Amino acid sequence: MYQITDWCRHFIRTHVTPGDFCIDATMGNGHDTELLCQLVGKEGHVLAFDIQNTALLQTQKRLQASGVPDNYRLILDSHSHMKQYADTETVSCITFNLGYLPGGDHALATRADTSLEAVRQSLALLKKGGLLSLCIYSGGDTGFEERDTLLPFLKELDPKAYLVILSSYYNRPNHPPLPVLVKKQL
Repeated sequence: MYQITDWCRHFIRTHVTPGDFCIDATMGNGHDTELLCQLVGKEGHVLAFDIQNTALLQTQKRLQASGVPDNYRLILDSHSHMKQYADTETVSCITFNLGYLPGGDHALATRADTSLEAVRQSLALLKKGGLLSLCIYSGGDTGFEERDTLLPFLKELDPKAYLVILSSYYNRPNHPPLPVLVKKQL
């Protein structure tokens, strides 16, 4: 089955180039961090955030096993603090996989308030032409609050400054995840 993460990674692969600076706002098990590290190469740099030490340890293990360059920094902090680690208009791509750590404690999930703040910061951190990739999960343990907070915010972004593309798995049951891509145009 084609997953939301596969869909978003397709666009990330076409966008990120060697030497870029990228952020994985929700490192989880490190899949996006690994992809970004591969794409930016040894001349690029990747920051990855998570609030769970388990995520940081699993990601570190994944990155060491995959042999990616030492071009990353894993940060045990909320994605809502990313502006403390990156300068405005310097980032090529920022990825979000919202919800909870796969295989982890479902009570520890991203929240609407911190995710909205992180997305706001992301828009400022992206350089012109930068890409924001969001995998928004709703229903089940994470509920609908995050989706219902982020989508209206994204809908109101200035269309001259941002292109927002919302896709949907239209024929899947039980509140399928929503892939959203935002490209900074100005």
